[in-house]
Amino acid sequence: MIIKTMKQSEAEIIANNWKYEGVYSFYDMTEDIEDYEEIISEEQRGDRYFSVLNNDELYGFFCVEQEEDNIEIGLGMKPQYTGKGNGVTFVNNILKFVSSKYRYETIILDVVSFNKRAIKVYERAGFTKTKKIMVNTNGGSYEFTVMELKKGTN
Repeated sequence: MIIKTMKQSEAEIIANNWKYEGVYSFYDMTEDIEDYEEIISEEQRGDRYFSVLNNDELYGFFCVEQEEDNIEIGLGMKPQYTGKGNGVTFVNNILKFVSSKYRYETIILDVVSFNKRAIKVYERAGFTKTKKIMVNTNGGSYEFTVMELKKGTN
């Protein structure tokens, strides 16, 4: 897998064309106007968004937010590749990239609590559940599970 700074054309494909099935449509960028506007705007994306390519194809993406000794990541995999056993490899490639480019003590991510599939992947990659929070997003209030990975534990 190759990781590089996200191009505008890639952001537009993710924001407008990636549509997930069933309950996972929660992750469609068009479901949350703030997420949509952030990914579609070069200015808002800045240098925090990265594309993950596999065999020269856009495979996934992630964003990084550094806050003192912590890094928060958000990520997504192309819909056609989800649920097929590719998650741990995808996440581990992202973690390897983040470890090589950033200084941190802890990597944090939030995942909507109904996404048991993703939670299992993150646990296999070394993350542990730390707390539950309520988040107003996608036109409602949803429970999210906060997960953390301490440096050197994956």
